[in-house]
Amino acid sequence: MKRRTLVGGIAAAAAVAAAAPGTASPRRIGMSDVNRLNTRFAEIIASDHRHGGQLGIEQQAAALADEALNLQNAGSATQRVRSSLYASAAAFRSSAMWAAIDGRRYDVAKAHMREAQALAEMSGDQAIKFRIWSHAGAMYRHMGRPADALAANDVARNLHITRRDPLFASLGLARQAAIHGTAQNRTGLRRAFDQAQDAMLRADPAEYRPVWMLAFYDQAELDSLALSAYLALGDYATAEFHAHRCLSALRPHMVRSRAITTTRLAHAQLAQGAADAATATAMKVPADAATQHARVTRMLQEFGAALRATAPGSPTVQTWTEHTASWRMAA
Repeated sequence: MKRRTLVGGIAAAAAVAAAAPGTASPRRIGMSDVNRLNTRFAEIIASDHRHGGQLGIEQQAAALADEALNLQNAGSATQRVRSSLYASAAAFRSSAMWAAIDGRRYDVAKAHMREAQALAEMSGDQAIKFRIWSHAGAMYRHMGRPADALAANDVARNLHITRRDPLFASLGLARQAAIHGTAQNRTGLRRAFDQAQDAMLRADPAEYRPVWMLAFYDQAELDSLALSAYLALGDYATAEFHAHRCLSALRPHMVRSRAITTTRLAHAQLAQGAADAATATAMKVPADAATQHARVTRMLQEFGAALRATAPGSPTVQTWTEHTASWRMAA
């Protein structure tokens, strides 16, 4: 993917501003411009939770990052406004990064990550720095690189925002637990999960937090990360326990998360020998998620392969085959 670099984006915006005709004085950029961008960011977050991983979400978020960055050169502004614009640009770029991760477009995600990191440094915003590095840890975990995942997640966990707000500390620890699962570190997983749960219980629900944090991190997400960890570890009974807890607590807008959790639950049930129950669970995944979300699609393909290996030629396999055929016809 051809990517506009940070310096190139600034230079291009400056050139456009310099070439603009007229003698009017530059407009004043204010917090109303930042608030408008924040509204668009909330829309991106909502779209991500409904659909997840879509190229359109990634492209829209990247374009809004450029829009926020271009405002730096569109007029005069206070330092507070400029810092807020860099934070907005970093937030949009981190959403583009996450959409690429969720869609398994890892090379593109790395490009978004580098730009997001530069913008976050210029903003000085601790929360968005945490989000970017935490996403980096998740990316490397999905890529099967637990050492890199731990290193990136540790950057997020060592930011002072985690000492100030236990909820940020909890998220960092929960993602650390998921990484330990990938690394087959049972002791580290249990310790990190227990610490994440304790930190969540200590968090003040009334404290101000950014919209991206409020939109997704709660007890359901903590159980979702525990599900991922124990599934990777091969402790399928514990994984199933956390899957049911997660599904019972998921908020209605978490459509993408429900599809992922349901698919992981099916894997946990199948691994325990419950082929019929696992198939019934997997069939609850909506067709659009099954065919349009890269992570869900791959997990369901792996589920089908495991089911055929577990119960070859069985009526359950035939039921699953017919069900997936209906997905392809609807796509």
